[in-house]
Amino acid sequence: MSSTAVVNRKIEYSESENRNALIAVKAHLILGLAVLLLMMLAGLTMRAVQGTWLEIGADLFYQIMTVHGVGVVGAAGIGSTGVLWYFLRQYVRLSNTIFWINFFVFVAGVVMLLGSIFLGGYGGAWTFLYPLPGKSMGVWSTGAAAVFQLALLIIGTGFLILYLDMGRGILASFGSLSKALGLPQLFGRVPVDTTHPPTVVAGTMVLIVNFLGIAAGAVVLVMGLINLYNPEFQPDALLMKNLIYFFGHVFINATIYASVTAVYELLPRYTGRPWKTSKVFYAAWFAIVFMVMAVYPHHLMMDFPMPRWALIVGQVLSFGSGIPVLVVTGYGALMIVYRSGIQWSTTTKLLFLSMFGWAAGVIPAILDAMVTVNRVFHNTMWVPGHFHFYLLLGLLPMMFGFIYHLTGEGRQGEQPKAADNLGFYAYLIGAFLTSMVFLASGANSIPRRWATHMAEWVTFAQVGTVAAALVVLGMLVFTFRALFSLPKAAEPR
Repeated sequence: MSSTAVVNRKIEYSESENRNALIAVKAHLILGLAVLLLMMLAGLTMRAVQGTWLEIGADLFYQIMTVHGVGVVGAAGIGSTGVLWYFLRQYVRLSNTIFWINFFVFVAGVVMLLGSIFLGGYGGAWTFLYPLPGKSMGVWSTGAAAVFQLALLIIGTGFLILYLDMGRGILASFGSLSKALGLPQLFGRVPVDTTHPPTVVAGTMVLIVNFLGIAAGAVVLVMGLINLYNPEFQPDALLMKNLIYFFGHVFINATIYASVTAVYELLPRYTGRPWKTSKVFYAAWFAIVFMVMAVYPHHLMMDFPMPRWALIVGQVLSFGSGIPVLVVTGYGALMIVYRSGIQWSTTTKLLFLSMFGWAAGVIPAILDAMVTVNRVFHNTMWVPGHFHFYLLLGLLPMMFGFIYHLTGEGRQGEQPKAADNLGFYAYLIGAFLTSMVFLASGANSIPRRWATHMAEWVTFAQVGTVAAALVVLGMLVFTFRALFSLPKAAEPR
């Protein structure tokens, strides 16, 4: 007899399977937190260098910049996967073994990345834009560039294996991806089922876009590796850039769509109100499947050989890409919380903060997608302002809120501890100021990715350093809370 059975739409697992799964989820979250904390310290270091409060060599600065970029994206990926997998396995049968394989593959890739950067000297940024990895002017070796790209390829392979297992589970439980997305309900072929799990819809969307995004990344990484050792092989640079930005843009955006399952699953528990799906909900998620994959050309507007139609599509869809899911998720969160008598624990404050961060963080991106703004702002600090807002105040609070939920905070009348309140408000103020300083810097034409700043830019960097220190303070509280409470936490009921 199988160890699982579908009861009231939920999958029942054996006690040993649940125990192993919970350990695996905790491992993903703790690893993600640890990497994020280190990357925030790296970001603090860079701001201090730009603010002339710390002096390091330019080579080391660009190595730190490289590990910061790839580390934040990777940590967001592994952490958000832990969130999505935890909730998705309640509706579809998922393999603990595959989940662990992804974890250890990720760890192996991280070790390789660190070696390529700090031992090999690679400092070509996470984007590894062709042909830079092979033309370092002696700053790093071909081997270092190859290990960096091979590490990304290995990490991507781990995620692809995991998504194949998710796809298998979704197909086994729902019959097709379209049914999992709710498309028969959307187009009137079957009646609307308001109890269809939002997590399944979100998980299916993430599966589709990230599988294609990572596959594109694998193609460009293989071509880059071939070029490193066979320079006569010279792929089209614009094609390479398109594949890189398609891969990177899809992957980092998918992290927030994976993590939003924490909002769908947890806010109803804390408010006592169900999150009902509808045709509008299905339409929003169906639209975002295409929008997430099609908006990346707004990063290539200064590449004049790009086809005009691609830039137009990228600009138009960028304007509307935040609307579909934000409308249904943001509005849904407001309606669930309104007059619900919700207890404002650290868990619920973080989850609700994420709605603000997601909604507000997309506004600078929409502005940057305008050609007239993009041509002035895109290579300035405006862009880090957008994605720091989006990640620090949107994505990460979803992950942190889920971690607090797992530790048991907020249930049985438990009030936030003084340290939790300190961490929350230090993080909130620091993250908001960090983002605003970046945006103000971009509005004043301060370029991004520069190790050395001109005298008139230094004040911005110094204020940004103080703001980053507040973020690190809040992050330290969250991390210590997780390290001390998460390993011994039981399965929440």
